[in-house]
Amino acid sequence: MVERRRKFYAWGFEDQAATAEEMAPVLDTWHRIFGTDRFEVMPAPTLETIDMRPPRITAIPAAFREICRQDRYERALHAYGRSFLDSARMFRGDFTRAPDVVAYPRTEAEVQALIDWASDIDAAVIPFGGGSSVVGGVNPEIDGNYSGVITIDMWYMNRVLEVDQVSRSARVQAGIYGPDLEKQLKEHSLTLRHFPQSFELSTLGGWIATRAAGHFASNATYIDDYVEGIRMVTPEGVTESRRLPASGAGPSPDRYVMGTEGSAGIITEAWIRVLNRPRHKVGATLVFDDYYRAAEAVRAISQAGLQPDNCRLIDALEARLTKSYDGDKPILVLGYESAHYPVDHLLKLTVELCAEYGGAPVERSERPEERSAVAGQWRNAFIRGPYYREHMTARGICRETFETAVPWSGFAELHDSVIRTVDEAIRRVTGRPGTVTCRFTHIYPNGPAPYFTFHCLPERARMDAQCMEIKSAAYDAVMKAGGTITHHHAVGRLHMPWYVEQRPKLIGNAFAAAKRALDPAGIMNPGVIVTEEAIAAWRRAPANHEAVAAS
Repeated sequence: MVERRRKFYAWGFEDQAATAEEMAPVLDTWHRIFGTDRFEVMPAPTLETIDMRPPRITAIPAAFREICRQDRYERALHAYGRSFLDSARMFRGDFTRAPDVVAYPRTEAEVQALIDWASDIDAAVIPFGGGSSVVGGVNPEIDGNYSGVITIDMWYMNRVLEVDQVSRSARVQAGIYGPDLEKQLKEHSLTLRHFPQSFELSTLGGWIATRAAGHFASNATYIDDYVEGIRMVTPEGVTESRRLPASGAGPSPDRYVMGTEGSAGIITEAWIRVLNRPRHKVGATLVFDDYYRAAEAVRAISQAGLQPDNCRLIDALEARLTKSYDGDKPILVLGYESAHYPVDHLLKLTVELCAEYGGAPVERSERPEERSAVAGQWRNAFIRGPYYREHMTARGICRETFETAVPWSGFAELHDSVIRTVDEAIRRVTGRPGTVTCRFTHIYPNGPAPYFTFHCLPERARMDAQCMEIKSAAYDAVMKAGGTITHHHAVGRLHMPWYVEQRPKLIGNAFAAAKRALDPAGIMNPGVIVTEEAIAAWRRAPANHEAVAAS
């Protein structure tokens, strides 16, 4: 069905892997963290050894036989996202909840026909872009009494359809992967420059559906800022917003669709705002004696309106673990770029401002294509990180992340509380110490987006359960300190309990009502954004609109 196959149990394609040379320093770090000379290595799962139930949907209509698959590889590939929790379950061989059918539509008409078929047989539908979700957004973990699960993979809907050079906009199919989007835009001397960590294996439709945040640390951070119009197929038909630079006409239909995570329909294409390719770039790395003084410097940068494209405050431990900087001090990686004018003066102003908070440059790069050692090492560890996960899981090492956003006035309290809570949870759950680090991924005048990473050694047989116990403690601490359950990882199934707590109840009821209008049978990604309990209520009593209020 596809020429280049994705790994069914790990990040990347089957022809990609971290090399032994690349893994050597990473393994050295893990040995030092946990004070051991050797890890027992579990074998990776194989299609022959995994546990998978037979498909519950057995009758594929003739019209769909060319685009539907039910072989073990396709079902395994679409059984999970790519979090550590997913990885632990995959290495255990548990693929019992794999989808029953995987469909690869080539046109919007086929997407609509597949949704219509799912409605006819009362099957749940999960949209699938790159499958890079770390919050269970693509996992077929659905408890309702559906006839089965059909995953619709948008792999073949991957083209830039139209470019408006005058308006600097492009109409693009939702299944396009990040590298292919940039390659096709480059033919027109344009770029989107939206680079989430999952860029290589995530899609435009996935970015929009999950409100992904990308390359820029300030100003235009979310994919929201680049969307002009969206076309989506729902069980009730196709909805398309008018392509506009801006509109004050009531609540934005695009703002509703962005973040629905496939719970209302499948995005098939979008008009996006694109950019001229940058010609001027400059960057620097600064070191601070004190972490909170560094955070104050970042706040000053943001509130001064400087808006650096890169502004990553990395604590001392993360800098050391990634071998970016071994001076036991936090570092700040800065960068500016422009397609139109030099940006050296902006970096100079920023460095001068940081000096007022004790920041001192350790590196400066006038030519970012020849990356400085500190910034380049951290960037490489960041980009290559997903390729290390299968090696970590095989050795029983849990490396997991979570992220949030909080007002500046609450940051110190949140940071202290979360670090302490996670450290204590690791010791309590695993019986031994681990590590917890923090960096800023994005900054705003009114607050930062802290991103936490923890390492620990859970019990081999309970890796996912123990990891989840630690994450739950972290989520509780984040919520108690006034943060959001997610800044850019989306809601999925993992974050639903905390999302429901964060979301105003009346708005939750409104979202449930909107879903019911677009998806009356409740088949679209059940349990994401709208709880399965709310959906079950109206599925039991379809004529009772009062049931929508249960959320």
